[in-house]
Amino acid sequence: MSSPPPGCRAAWPGRNRNLPTPLSAHIPSPDGGNFDPGVTRKAGRGHPVCVIESRCAVLSAALDEPQEGTAATARAWICLEQPGPWGRDALVDSRLDPALGAELARRAAAAHARVLLIRRPGRHADVPGPRRAYLAATAPGRTRLERVDLAAPEQLLDLDLAALAAGRPTGLGRVTTAPVLLVCANSRRDACCALLGRPLAAALAAERPGQVWECSHTGGHRFAPTGVLLPTGYTYGRLDADLGRLLLDRAAAGRVVAERCRGRSAHDPAGQVAELAVRRATGEDRDTLAVAADPDGPDRCTVRHADGRAWRVTTAVRELPHRRPASCGAVPGPATATVVTDLRAAVAG
Repeated sequence: MSSPPPGCRAAWPGRNRNLPTPLSAHIPSPDGGNFDPGVTRKAGRGHPVCVIESRCAVLSAALDEPQEGTAATARAWICLEQPGPWGRDALVDSRLDPALGAELARRAAAAHARVLLIRRPGRHADVPGPRRAYLAATAPGRTRLERVDLAAPEQLLDLDLAALAAGRPTGLGRVTTAPVLLVCANSRRDACCALLGRPLAAALAAERPGQVWECSHTGGHRFAPTGVLLPTGYTYGRLDADLGRLLLDRAAAGRVVAERCRGRSAHDPAGQVAELAVRRATGEDRDTLAVAADPDGPDRCTVRHADGRAWRVTTAVRELPHRRPASCGAVPGPATATVVTDLRAAVAG
């Protein structure tokens, strides 16, 4: 029998004829059989079985689910420190005034931005005092990160969202050049984010104080631990401490890490996949690529380099072969991935 995927334990039918855990995935060895995550069944005689934990992130990793093209889309990020516990919808289910949270979310959506709650890793006592906020513009060529300590979170209502999305000064904060990594740790949204995200955030924050924060839901918990790197808005999945350190170091030097990258939030899924494909094809790791939609259709885009080079990229949405839960406790369902079907240099003129 070949070794089981990371996070799995092997079970032999001779010892355990019935596999009773409804949310476990039972994956036969590579020499035969099929599997269906989330389905309980009896194992056949003589065939070793790998029993995978039911957590969505473990299942996704075992299936080697593609991550590219799964980043949340946002031209800007508004990150507000809010200690204490968070509910499933943290903006309206925490110790932040829910009316304020709802209004911030409404304004951000109109500006194609996203609001996250952040907190310092560790114990979550809600103590009075100034609240840290980070304001990030993510568009290529116009990235900007501002930091501000707010006397009251209501001050964010004075934020010029149009200026933020355009990468202009907001008048609220001051520019900081130190990149920030936000690690999703919203346990009420998905258990994987807490079980995998919180320890990682704590370990990295101990080494890089002030640069690593826990954050509320960013999407894609099945790729936990997940993180958003500011100011660029590149989003990552299946993070570990080594990759977290590398992201912060490379971002400080103006470089982009494509490893385990889900995409840049400034782009839609097709644009995210296209940009990463060009990076792989060219080895480019500087923040010098921009993506433009193609009038020929939503599955086509042009990736342009600051030096004038350009590539035409065609993408497609493909159904993945196995059903899987999108989050812990969810019923397994069909899944898709955005993939590149054609990439070629654009002809000048």
